[in-house]
Amino acid sequence: MPLHEVKVNNPEFIPDTAFVSFEDLSSPKFQALKEKYQLDSIFHGEKDELKRILLLRNWINKQIKIDNVGPYPGDGSPESILDEASKGHGFHCGHYMAVQNAVMNAYGYVTRCLGAGEGAPNELEVHHGINEIWLNTYHKWFMSDAKYNYHFEKNDTPLSALEIREEYLKNKAADITLVKGPDRVPTEFYPELNNRTKELFARIYTWISWNKYNNKYINSNDSSDLVMYQDDYFKSHIWIRDGKPHWAYNTRYLHLVPDRKAIEWTPNTIASKVSVEGSKARIELNSNTPNLKTYQMKELPDGDWKDVSNSLEIESKKDKNEMIFRTVNLAGVTGPEHKIIIER
Repeated sequence: MPLHEVKVNNPEFIPDTAFVSFEDLSSPKFQALKEKYQLDSIFHGEKDELKRILLLRNWINKQIKIDNVGPYPGDGSPESILDEASKGHGFHCGHYMAVQNAVMNAYGYVTRCLGAGEGAPNELEVHHGINEIWLNTYHKWFMSDAKYNYHFEKNDTPLSALEIREEYLKNKAADITLVKGPDRVPTEFYPELNNRTKELFARIYTWISWNKYNNKYINSNDSSDLVMYQDDYFKSHIWIRDGKPHWAYNTRYLHLVPDRKAIEWTPNTIASKVSVEGSKARIELNSNTPNLKTYQMKELPDGDWKDVSNSLEIESKKDKNEMIFRTVNLAGVTGPEHKIIIER
């Protein structure tokens, strides 16, 4: 019987078609940022990916106090924000977003900036700046708010901004949980913000816009281009900002995306193409991994990880050959594992 590839239920690969550019982790700015604020000391040896991210977010939240009015000293860079915050100055959500973007990227976590709002006049939080961070261990994006140190979960799984929006529009977020801090403490309201409820926090995500360009830290000339999900709700409602239709309507800065998957694309994830001829299998790997350093392969059951190219040929010496592949970025962060099985 000839060799053939066995179908495996791998993490889904969704290419990036809606966004442009990501932070360049080879920039010395990232190492300088980690050293200046001694960010490595925040982890206390923690290995879990989500917990590491939440510890970093918690640190940011504790360094900066909230000031929604201003004026704001400094030049707006993450370093300037942190330095001025150490002097007692406060900042608004966009500043927290910029700092979180820089810090998370410094540790190799793919992070993007977005704005959310209730889309209606006279609301408490008309517009809010937050981040989404790609979780390799969960194979999904999750919304992370550094200003209020919270995110949403459903069945213990962190939710993306679109998932929060979906839950709010469905039943006003009745089925999801607002969790706070690195210990993910469930809370129904936020005492520090006039006891704002979970429902009102979720309502913020009625309208969501993502920055199309994701190199905010390295390229401080931030672009105004926005990506939005063009679903039925978008088509049948008016996006309000400052009491009137949002400024981005009918401009070249608004990029509407009808395909939800294009927004929730999958960084660090592998797609493979396998062709078998005789005892040899040719494997082609593809991935949208920002700052890709290398692919790695491990032969099961007890092989070691080794660097490989995106195109390789395997000589089959067994009736069943199982291999796992993953991406590694410049910060040493590994992507979701991708298995290939070739057998007779």
